[in-house]
Amino acid sequence: MHILKWVLFGVLLAVSVAEVSTTTVAPVCVEEDRASLMSFKARIVQDTTDILASWTGRDCCNGDWEGVSCGTMGRVTKLQLQRPEKNSEMFMKGTLSAALGNMQFLEVIVISGMKHISGSIPESFSALSRLTQLVLEDNGLGGTIPSSIGHLSSLQILSLSGNHLRGQIPPNIGNLVNLLQLNLAKNSLSGPIPQTFKAFPSLQYFDLSFNELSGALPAHVGQFKNLTYLDVSNNQLSGPIPTAIFSLPKLLDLLLSNNKLTGTIPVQIEGLKSITTLSLSGNQLRGQIPASISKLQNLWNLNLSRNGLSNPLPTILVSSIPSLLTIDLSYNRFVFGTVPAWIRNKQLSEVHLAGCGLRGALPIFRVSDSITSIDLSDNHFTGGISNFMKNMSSLQKLKLSNNQLRFSLSELKLPDVFSSLDLHSNQIYGSLSNILNRETSGFLEVIDVSNNQITGAIPEFTSGLGLKVLNIGSNKISGHIPSSISNLGELIRLDISRNQIQGTIPTSIGALKKLQWLDLSVNSLTGKISNTLLAIPRLRHANFRANRLCGKIPQGRPFNVFPAAAYAHNLCLCGTPLPPCREAEEWKL
Repeated sequence: MHILKWVLFGVLLAVSVAEVSTTTVAPVCVEEDRASLMSFKARIVQDTTDILASWTGRDCCNGDWEGVSCGTMGRVTKLQLQRPEKNSEMFMKGTLSAALGNMQFLEVIVISGMKHISGSIPESFSALSRLTQLVLEDNGLGGTIPSSIGHLSSLQILSLSGNHLRGQIPPNIGNLVNLLQLNLAKNSLSGPIPQTFKAFPSLQYFDLSFNELSGALPAHVGQFKNLTYLDVSNNQLSGPIPTAIFSLPKLLDLLLSNNKLTGTIPVQIEGLKSITTLSLSGNQLRGQIPASISKLQNLWNLNLSRNGLSNPLPTILVSSIPSLLTIDLSYNRFVFGTVPAWIRNKQLSEVHLAGCGLRGALPIFRVSDSITSIDLSDNHFTGGISNFMKNMSSLQKLKLSNNQLRFSLSELKLPDVFSSLDLHSNQIYGSLSNILNRETSGFLEVIDVSNNQITGAIPEFTSGLGLKVLNIGSNKISGHIPSSISNLGELIRLDISRNQIQGTIPTSIGALKKLQWLDLSVNSLTGKISNTLLAIPRLRHANFRANRLCGKIPQGRPFNVFPAAAYAHNLCLCGTPLPPCREAEEWKL
């Protein structure tokens, strides 16, 4: 009896296990969906991501097909193909197959960052009635946005940013009442923002930036009560800022910069109770900054630069705008005289007041150790810098160009985290070795001390420096160009023009593979232009004018296609684009 009992239990257990196995086995994908995916793969002529290499076999739902997900019925529900971030070598090249429109159970299409997927967006996508996400950003798609996208009534996320789309935004996108995110940024779209964009009750994210849109910013944007992000910057929008926008209670970011907006900043701005970033820069706004701006309790980033705003600034207590961290009022019609006390006494990380009619000695900031970036260029400051730099332990970027400052470079004490120094067009003196030495921070990327009174020689460059820009032009620097300049492997721009540099052009400059701009003009350089410079692949500008160079110009691009003026006023340079070398000269060179 016991034996029979265990046998029966074993049979029942086997049946039970078989039933469980049957219910958990993933369904085989439907052939129609597999055929559509293979049609997509066939239209991709190059795939350096190797994603599509996994698309083999008959079953696209077995988990081996990268980027493909299926539902319980063996129907493909998601197609997600994304390039790994910051890997510029990976891409797909080809076009989108219209066959994807046959996959009627698709809920998500994400094909982003592939760069070289071109052609148009297939009209067939309008048949995907279950689609909730259509993300085709950062590819190479062209043509117009199909108006049929407005038929995708279930769509919650539509992102077509970072392509080459043109034409007007289809008005019937306004039919997508379930949209949470709409991103059409970084294309070439033109015309107005459609008046049909009124019924987006759930919209949270709205980005049309970096296009060619014109006309007014519609007041009905103020009806998107759930909106947290609004960016229409870098377009050609005109007219006043609609006051309805300032009634959006959840808005965190309002970016209207670089348009043609006119009028004043409405006093109703205080209605943006949640706002953290407000950028109205690069427009044609006039009048004064309203005092009501001081009621924005959560504002941390304020950029009103490059407008026509004028004095007086509102009287703001240090306790007002308590969250403010960055402020940019540069290039308006302000004539401040001195930096307003409420700015000097506030704990800020970025202070940009370029072209604000400031004069006298450089200001002293009460909480200087929090500042990471300062721009006080294009003002009328005089005197030195030593007290100004005191306790600025977090400073990364300093721009004091176009003033009348007079001090020695030896007075500069750069913090370890420092990355960008722009002091051009002052009366600064001393030696470059004070800022270019073994102790110089490895973070340093930009040095512009051009048009000053700096003397001495160019110091030797140690390895490990990350300099991208070195502009020391229009000074009184002498000596020669050190061959150790080849250690500046990240250098993009090199300008040593209008100095007193002698000696030859070191062949090691040819090792600067990232160099795009080279200006050695108006010095006393001798010898020839070495052919080793032909090894610089990205060079777009070079100037050797007014030296004492002689010999044949390197006969390869781009040196033989630079204008003749780039080689003028030397001893005996010859060869294209100058007259050809005479046989006797060519034999000597």
